[in-house]
Amino acid sequence: MPIQEIVFYGLSFLSIYVQIFLLITFIERRKEIKYRTGQHIDLKEYPSVTVVVPCWNEEKTIGGTIESLLALDYPSDKVNIILVDDGSTDNTWNVMQGYIGNPQITAYQKENGGKHTAMNLGISKTTTPFIGCLDADSFVDHQALKRIMTYFDDTEVMAVSPAIIVTKPKNVVQRIQKIEYHWGIYTKKMLGLNGAIHVAPGPFSIIRTSVFAKIGNFKKAHNTEDMEIAYRMQANHMKIEHANDAFVYTVTPNTVKKLYKQRLRWIYGFIQNTIDYRRLLFKKEYGNFGYFTLPSGVLSVVSVVFIFFFTIYNIGHFIVQQTIKISTVGVSLPTATHIFDPFYINTKAITIVTLVLYGTVILAMLIGSRMAEGKPKFSFSFIWFFIIYSVIAPFWLMKAVYNTVFAKKTAWR
Repeated sequence: MPIQEIVFYGLSFLSIYVQIFLLITFIERRKEIKYRTGQHIDLKEYPSVTVVVPCWNEEKTIGGTIESLLALDYPSDKVNIILVDDGSTDNTWNVMQGYIGNPQITAYQKENGGKHTAMNLGISKTTTPFIGCLDADSFVDHQALKRIMTYFDDTEVMAVSPAIIVTKPKNVVQRIQKIEYHWGIYTKKMLGLNGAIHVAPGPFSIIRTSVFAKIGNFKKAHNTEDMEIAYRMQANHMKIEHANDAFVYTVTPNTVKKLYKQRLRWIYGFIQNTIDYRRLLFKKEYGNFGYFTLPSGVLSVVSVVFIFFFTIYNIGHFIVQQTIKISTVGVSLPTATHIFDPFYINTKAITIVTLVLYGTVILAMLIGSRMAEGKPKFSFSFIWFFIIYSVIAPFWLMKAVYNTVFAKKTAWR
């Protein structure tokens, strides 16, 4: 067997193992998953929460973001909103000024320094026991904060991340991201159940303020500060949960070019943060985070890059073989009409392995769709997802690896 096939089967087996592990977690612990859509929730107490909204050139969306926070089903005197204009060059600051009279809201303007500096300014102004971030292109469901805060009844929980959903997808690029984000809800919930979450995303993750006093504020962290803070919390044995029914709606890239730039930053950030925290890999004291999340992330990067080159190799090999055939015997057109016969179905191991892998991924997507929308929904977006991502994902992965090898940094914008 050629070495490339051995590597393919090895990576495929590990990839299937990851999906099966998550599926078994779902089956064994599905009763712990909360579905509270339509339910009225009353908390025993309502702790004060500060939500920091860092902004850079968000004049089109910042108003909707603020309005969604003001509409939260949570006592208004317990929600403080800090708006931070991080050196915008558009009308963002003027939009913010329209909310200054609201007692819940304070606003600050600073020179551009990056999202982590805007968050740290907000932290320095915070006196509440809980603090969260809301990206200025995202909008919270009115029940999101209540649902998140129920997890803090467990005093060991230090942070809770929400369920992020694509808002109003308008084209194929955004619709396939909707499918991907549903898959992400499922995956993050399973990781949460295993104490293995690797990111506290910018759209409305809530963190105990005491965390920053213990381990420090946000860092630039290769422009993925929400990932690094989760790594640092895991390194300090701090528990992170995922609220699968606390919905946050976000605007996603609407072109392939914008999607490429976003994912390049994400993957580059994952690689760099994993290198920075490589001491956690395969260490028993870091539990499933060190033994599962980080290795499976590395496996994903390696697998996609390998399969891309494996596919290119096979295509090249096929072209060479066909060229030799044509030069030897010439071009021959089929003369007979072939009738389908099951005998000719490709039953090679490579086909079976591929079908199993895709099947487990589709099942995960359907479970995620049920978590997000109440019932599983299969659509043509699933097909577009596999087609488009199979073509473009290897490029941002390989570019991220290239940037890492040659020490080239990725820009936020």
